[in-house]
Amino acid sequence: MPGTNQGKLERWHNTRPWRGKSVSSVLTAVLGVTGAAVAAVVVVEAAHRVMLRVGRRSALAAELAKTMHRPFLVTATLVAVQQAIRVFAGDFPGRSGVVHALVLLCIASFGWLVAALLLVCEDLALARWRTDVPDNLRRRRLKTQVVMLRRVTVAAIVVLTAGVMLMTFPDIRALGASVLASAGLVSVIAALAAQSTLGNVFAGIQLAFSDAIRVDDVVVVEQEWGRIEEITLTYVAVQIWDDRRLILPTSYFTTKPFQNWTRSSSAVLGTAEIDVDWSTPIEPLRAELRRVCEGSELWDQRVCVLQVTEAIGGMIRLRALISAADAGALWDLRCLVREQLVGWMWENQRGGLPRMRAQLDEMDDGVARVRQSRRADVSPDSRVFSGGDDAEARGAAFGGAEGHGDTVPTAAGVSGLSGR
Repeated sequence: MPGTNQGKLERWHNTRPWRGKSVSSVLTAVLGVTGAAVAAVVVVEAAHRVMLRVGRRSALAAELAKTMHRPFLVTATLVAVQQAIRVFAGDFPGRSGVVHALVLLCIASFGWLVAALLLVCEDLALARWRTDVPDNLRRRRLKTQVVMLRRVTVAAIVVLTAGVMLMTFPDIRALGASVLASAGLVSVIAALAAQSTLGNVFAGIQLAFSDAIRVDDVVVVEQEWGRIEEITLTYVAVQIWDDRRLILPTSYFTTKPFQNWTRSSSAVLGTAEIDVDWSTPIEPLRAELRRVCEGSELWDQRVCVLQVTEAIGGMIRLRALISAADAGALWDLRCLVREQLVGWMWENQRGGLPRMRAQLDEMDDGVARVRQSRRADVSPDSRVFSGGDDAEARGAAFGGAEGHGDTVPTAAGVSGLSGR
């Protein structure tokens, strides 16, 4: 009996090796994991301080120290803990689950680290090519492309990271063959279900590299004047001049016409129109327009022209064609020119203001004589029931018996007469 009990005890210990672990081995595992985590934190913090010091002289180092500190710290700590468990922990209940969880966290943190590194590179590119300069066409094009690439990059990293994490599960890895076998059918169904979404995504990529629109472009869409504020893979945000936002799908800009005022250059032309009388001298107004343009910092010294574009309806229309460096300055310059020309005409050429003319060729007594002559010379063909033999006969037939010929026709009588 004692031998039997001893054999059972040995078998019980063999099936549970962790039960036989000494306190020293458990303590060694805990200290090893803790030491690895602390060492990783110390190394990362030391590298962070070095990067901060170097960042005083280098913009790249400063951006790396700012953006990549947390993902690098998390990644290094998780990798150190995982390796310490593999080396010091040995076998314990749930070891495979813990190691697998750490592997998943390491993959996710590594994806975060790669995404942060790419974002640093993109931010440096955007900082180098600033858009708050007068001639920013090339910079706006690069900014649009970098922003779109950033969104595509982040989406691709997320998808790849999720795929790698899923492939660590044996069941999903075995399912991969059947998934690939049915990939054709699945892709067709997904394409039909997400046709509009995919269309907007491809349209967004097309906009990023076709230069149809760029960030900060001035456009006219849906009869609204505004500025391209943001371009994403699925929609474009247009900031209207009154600070409203017009949200349009990216496919709108690949399928419908729109106006882009700054595609080739930010400098634009505009008009200010006023109506004046035919007697208005034009040359003094041209000189006043030139004076207003030359006295304003809004004018870019390219175009300053005053022309007569219409001469109908008793007035002539003057169009002042002017130019400015950008659309905002042009709007203010148009309003200034219109205001100054109207004020100058009121002060110096009031006779040239629009007026309505009326001409009377006859006096009142002459008009009365004409009316009397028209009454006397009334044609018999203008009467139905009087003024002629046929008319009198119709009047008598309609009026009834003699003595009642002056009866006024009624609506019933007229309808009865028409019925005959």
